[in-house]
Amino acid sequence: MAAILPPPGPAGRFILGAIPALRRDPLGNMTAWAARYGDMVHLPLAAIDGYLLSHPDLVEEVLVTKNRNFIKPGLLRAAGEVLGNGLLTSEGEFWLRQRRLMQPAFHRDRIAAYGATMVGYTERMLHGWRDGMTLDIHAAMMHLTLGIVAKTLFGAEIADRAGDVEAALDVALQRFVDRMSLLRFLDGLPLPRNRRFKRALGILDGIIYDVIERRRESGEDTGDLLSMLLDARDDDGARMTDIQLRDEVITLFLAGHETTAISLSWTFYLLAQYPEVERRLLEELRDVLGGAEPSVADMPRLRYTEMVMRESMRLYPPAWRVGREATVACEVGGYPIAPGSQLIMSQWVIHRDPRFFDDPLRFSPERWEGDLVKRLPRYAYFPFGGGARRCIGDTFAMMEGTLILAAVAQRYSLSLLPGPPVELWPSITLRPRHGIRMSVARRHRGAGSG
Repeated sequence: MAAILPPPGPAGRFILGAIPALRRDPLGNMTAWAARYGDMVHLPLAAIDGYLLSHPDLVEEVLVTKNRNFIKPGLLRAAGEVLGNGLLTSEGEFWLRQRRLMQPAFHRDRIAAYGATMVGYTERMLHGWRDGMTLDIHAAMMHLTLGIVAKTLFGAEIADRAGDVEAALDVALQRFVDRMSLLRFLDGLPLPRNRRFKRALGILDGIIYDVIERRRESGEDTGDLLSMLLDARDDDGARMTDIQLRDEVITLFLAGHETTAISLSWTFYLLAQYPEVERRLLEELRDVLGGAEPSVADMPRLRYTEMVMRESMRLYPPAWRVGREATVACEVGGYPIAPGSQLIMSQWVIHRDPRFFDDPLRFSPERWEGDLVKRLPRYAYFPFGGGARRCIGDTFAMMEGTLILAAVAQRYSLSLLPGPPVELWPSITLRPRHGIRMSVARRHRGAGSG
């Protein structure tokens, strides 16, 4: 029987294959490859076979149908230097046990209690804004969501050290970026960047372990996520160790504020360019809120506000690609996949595919009205990943994004400042490389039509 040829794809450079192109412009090159070669593209990655999957059915095959044949890719597992063995990096039975222990903490009824915290922190931020001031909306959202996740994780116990946490998390994130580049070979050298990382990790560990110790001693349930995690028991009655708690908490710290902040940043960026969308958003906020602060009770009626968030995450997905590594020989899309092969599924590419979304580059929240979700293939839209490893905090993130957007948009209009175009930075997440500079204009009380 003749051997099955791999799917078509770019030849790439000598030895390194497609790696330089993926590093130079991953969004542009993946989009171009999918358009030229089809739904399954072979990517030579030095000595490893890579595959770009750009059809929802193929994504479902990897993340759901045959998910036992794959693990997280090696580069993400290397993040264990920071995250330890948390949900994002762990595998197998240990991951499954941790997921089961943590799931109750993210039950819809439980996280609804955090809505007041989300709105309260947002209102406190807005009290510091002034009509006509300029700001980096991305930096503002990162600071805001970090405060929210710190409060919902730990209660009030680290409020006075939030600045230290924010600075340390920035250093930790840069470590992730370096590990995805050729700079990782410098990790063991006595360089300033490595000393900064060790100091930052020491600060984070010191804060987290101190809170865990004090909370264990007091036995108090303060209604935050840490209380839930401390009380969680496995089927055999076992609880998480301090190390397990630390790994999950730092994972929630990083993942719990970064992605929501990025979603909101791109949302305000888009609203500034689509005044007709902003007008409809303001009409809903006027009709539902009437100038009052938003609350969880308002969420069912903030349907367009949620659609704005959903559409923003379609065009600018914070997690812009999902990776998996094959652990056994298997098939995907009818092609043989060898152990060690790297599979890439890009939300950026699939979310902008005209086969699934009309006028895909247009910011059009209205597209989500009616039954679009039912008409779409299951994985044509997957901003939170999918399958068993779908983001555990997806409901938390959507609630937080919708409430913050409602609170900010009904009080202030944000406009892009003149200057160089906002630059995409597809690193761990899809950040704006140099932030998003905007000016803020206070809305008149009760204004709802812009």
